[in-house]
Amino acid sequence: MVGFGQVVVGAPGSGKTTYCAGLMQYFKAIGRDAVVFNMDPANEKVPYEAAVDISELVNAQKVASELSLGPNGSLLYAMEFLERNMQWLDKKLVEHMNKYILFDFPGQIELYTHNECIRAVVQRLNRRGYRLTQVNMVDAHHCADASKFIAVLLMSATMMLQLELPAVNVLSKVDLIEQYGSLPFNLEFYTDPSDLKKLVESLGDDPVLRNYAKLNEAIVDVVEDFPFVGYHTLDIQNKESVMRLVNAIDKSNGYMYANLDANKITYDVLVGKPEKDHRWIAEVQERYMKQR
Repeated sequence: MVGFGQVVVGAPGSGKTTYCAGLMQYFKAIGRDAVVFNMDPANEKVPYEAAVDISELVNAQKVASELSLGPNGSLLYAMEFLERNMQWLDKKLVEHMNKYILFDFPGQIELYTHNECIRAVVQRLNRRGYRLTQVNMVDAHHCADASKFIAVLLMSATMMLQLELPAVNVLSKVDLIEQYGSLPFNLEFYTDPSDLKKLVESLGDDPVLRNYAKLNEAIVDVVEDFPFVGYHTLDIQNKESVMRLVNAIDKSNGYMYANLDANKITYDVLVGKPEKDHRWIAEVQERYMKQR
């Protein structure tokens, strides 16, 4: 039988673990048989009950102590150790056959830009018949800083290309989106990026940022030439926000069409149109952003 699930990725602090915990509560409420695999060997304290914990195989803290490695080096070693011992994960998958799985992966960016180990793990899951969606979490407050958002766009595109999965990018913590300053553009500009040169122009006269003007222009040119990066919004405490995101993910990996959910009303009545509905974006902006 085909399996379904999510590969949850994103920078440290973007809300991956909180997302997994909140989604498990939501799945329990709608009757979906789901589990979480904690795939982060450096994350020992998680707010959910992990059905599988990679620390059973390898622990980043022990690796750091035994091999005198720093945090990034020990995490890289641990994930490469997983790649060399994939039979361990194969056995865990058999134990949780036919369940919807959330794979809570580590956030260190080097694992997605300079290393192939997570890509290899994902490809093995694909070969075993799992239909997965990459859920890339991005802290929404990066929208308040044009230079950071340009970096976020590049990183999202890189991770999409690296993992080669159906992808749903998410602006997490949208309820805190302006905690570090007001946004120079409306929210829809960030959820469906276009005319990105406005971001470069908004960098202003900062002498440091001006030194990197050509680099920023080149980055936005690449993103605009391949316009596949867009974002959904998420407030994990808001039921409708969670339902809309789950709806988009279930469409991307085919779960919605497999007739597996016990409660189909979630899709047809409560959610309605997908996230890209302009009215929903307007509602999110009105709810969470200062009126200008």
